[in-house]
Amino acid sequence: MATVARVGVSLEEDLLRKFDERIRTKKCPNRSEAIRALIREDLVRAEWRENKEIAGAITLIYDHHKRELVNRLVDIQHNFGEVIISSQHIHLDHDNCLEIVAVRGRPGKARELADTLKAVKGVKHATLSMATTGRNL
Repeated sequence: MATVARVGVSLEEDLLRKFDERIRTKKCPNRSEAIRALIREDLVRAEWRENKEIAGAITLIYDHHKRELVNRLVDIQHNFGEVIISSQHIHLDHDNCLEIVAVRGRPGKARELADTLKAVKGVKHATLSMATTGRNL
């Protein structure tokens, strides 16, 4: 187990009240856990800004009946093989599919893939979720 260091933080009462309300809403067990989560989140964003190796997920929602859409999405993914580590296709209903593409590599390449997939006509929604490989946390 890692050594724990204790620190003190001075906050305005109103800011602390809002923070406490927020962590209660998020079901965080205590302030320390909430602060640790905020620090980790900032470190993950720094990995993306600093072009370190990252991990993430791209989620797509699309109508699989749209002509040539599925083929176009597959072609794009083949062009980004160096960053894609896995993908999963889920049938949501008769018309709509959810595709989850797990990525690992450089942030610019992950963003380029997400933007390219998002721009395909027929894609209803696409998001890139930034994550980390966990090595630097």
